[in-house]
Amino acid sequence: MVANMKLISEITDIPVGISACVVGEEVRFNGGHSQSKICREQLASHFSYKPFCPEVAAGFGIPRPTMRLIGDPENPTLTYTKDSELDLTEQLTNAIDPILKRCKGLDGFILKKDSPSCGMERVKIYQRSGYPHAQRGSGLFAKALIERYPNLPIEEDGRLNDPRLRENFVMRVFAHHNFRTEVLEQPSLHNLLQFHSSYKYLLMAHNQTAYKTLGKMLAVAKIEPLESLLPAYHQQFMEAIKKPASRGSHCNVMQHIMGYLKRSVESRVRRDILKIFEQYRLGEVNLITPMTLLAHYINQNGSEYIRTQRYLEPYPAHLGLRN
Repeated sequence: MVANMKLISEITDIPVGISACVVGEEVRFNGGHSQSKICREQLASHFSYKPFCPEVAAGFGIPRPTMRLIGDPENPTLTYTKDSELDLTEQLTNAIDPILKRCKGLDGFILKKDSPSCGMERVKIYQRSGYPHAQRGSGLFAKALIERYPNLPIEEDGRLNDPRLRENFVMRVFAHHNFRTEVLEQPSLHNLLQFHSSYKYLLMAHNQTAYKTLGKMLAVAKIEPLESLLPAYHQQFMEAIKKPASRGSHCNVMQHIMGYLKRSVESRVRRDILKIFEQYRLGEVNLITPMTLLAHYINQNGSEYIRTQRYLEPYPAHLGLRN
C-alpha cells in the first residue's frame, strides 16, 4: 500500500479551481454572481475552492460592458458586444498566463458556462454581421487552461446539473488528486503499480481498451525511465476515465468482482445479487443499489486486494453521486 494513501472519506481539502462568480463572488459583468448550489452545498465538504476571474484580473472592472467572441471560430477575437471594433483579446490573454501558473497543483476546475472567457464549450462566436457561427467554441481562458493542463478534470457549472457528468467529474477529481499525492509527490515504480492496482476495476468499467493498454505498459515498466513513464501513464489514465461508464460496463465489472465471493457466499445469495445487477442494467434501480449490496459482502468476505479497489468507493459515499 502506498505510504500516504488516505481513506477516501478523509480527503477534505482537494484544491479545485473555480470561476469566481460560480463560487458566489460578485464579479459578473452586471456586478452579480452565478453561485452554484451543487458546488456550495454538495461538493464544498471535500473541495477547497481557488476562485479566479480572468476578466476582472484583466482590469475590465465591475460592472463592465458585456463581451463576445467574433471572427474565426478557431481563433476568435474578444470585443465588447456593442463595440466590435475594439479588440480586447490581448488585454485578456495578458492576464491569463499568470492565472495559469497559479493553477499548478490543482486537481480540477469548474468553469462558468457560456462565458467568452470561461466557457468550456458551446460558446457562441459571432460573425461580423452580428449573427453567430454554426460552429461553437471555447472561452479564451478555458481554451488556454485545457491546453496547459490536458490531464486536469475540467467541467462547466451547468453540466454539473447532469447527474452522470457530475459523478464522472468528481470521480476524476479524486483520481487526479490520488495520482498527484500518491505517485507524483513521491515517484516510484512501486507507488505507480500500487495506484494502478487500486484503480483496476474502475478502469475496466470506463475503458476496457485502455485498461489492457495500461496493463501492458506496466508489464514492461522496468525498462522505461520513470520520468517518461509517469506522464505517459497519467495522460492515458485520465483520458480513459473521462467518459462516464455505461450500465453494461458497470454490470460487467460487478460480475467480475462477484468472482471473489464464489467460495464464501452461498449460491442462492449470489443469484439474488445477480438479479439486482440485472435490474440495474435495465434501469429499474440506481447504481447505489447493487453497489451497496456488493460492498456489503466484499467487506465481510472479500480479500484485502478486492476491498481496496477504488471502484467500490471512488469518492465519499455521503455525496450521493451513485443515487
